[in-house]
Amino acid sequence: MSHGPYSFRRAQDSGCRPRRTGMGLLARRRVMDLWYAQSHPDEDFAETFAVWLTPESLWEERYRGWPVLKKLRYVDGLMNNLQGIPPSVTTHEEIDPLPNLKKTLREHYERKRRHYGIEHRSQYDPDLKRLFSHLPNHATRPSAATFLNRFRREVRRKVASWTGEYQYTIDQVLEDMIRRCRELNLRVPVAEEQAKLDFTILLTVHTMNFLRSGRHRVAL
Repeated sequence: MSHGPYSFRRAQDSGCRPRRTGMGLLARRRVMDLWYAQSHPDEDFAETFAVWLTPESLWEERYRGWPVLKKLRYVDGLMNNLQGIPPSVTTHEEIDPLPNLKKTLREHYERKRRHYGIEHRSQYDPDLKRLFSHLPNHATRPSAATFLNRFRREVRRKVASWTGEYQYTIDQVLEDMIRRCRELNLRVPVAEEQAKLDFTILLTVHTMNFLRSGRHRVAL
């Protein structure tokens, strides 16, 4: 059974550029929007199973008209057919036991970030410092990082609408810009509506630069 636009092995071998139509996917849709499922098909299947397993989830009604309903019905039929059949595997052998794992999550994602060229956050600094402020007389103004997090979804959707680009891609740029605002302790020195407009334009520019740089493949 395929759970995404390509096989799991291919997904693990390299990055991917997600498809815009993701209604056949479920993975972490409740807590991780965007294109996570397309780059993690095993997680998509796990979430499909979790939705089926959840009591009173009303998945037939909730996903009526979605291609993902075929997967939910597949799981439903599969599990009904397995009723009363003893499990084929009864061993308690652990797969990849934790004591054997030597690489930390930090090391894993640092390697991924280096591979995809994501460690270039300082490139945003000049523009962020022009839009926001680190001057002492603005120390009591709202935090730029908090401000951007507050209207994150709004600006992400707006830039996606303007550019036709994936929200996942835009969010990668946005996350790095918010992180730099926090690290630089930047403040919002102007009215919020003006700051929203200015930042939306800035995010659009840096998203297009990000795409031209070729660093927009999903890091798996």
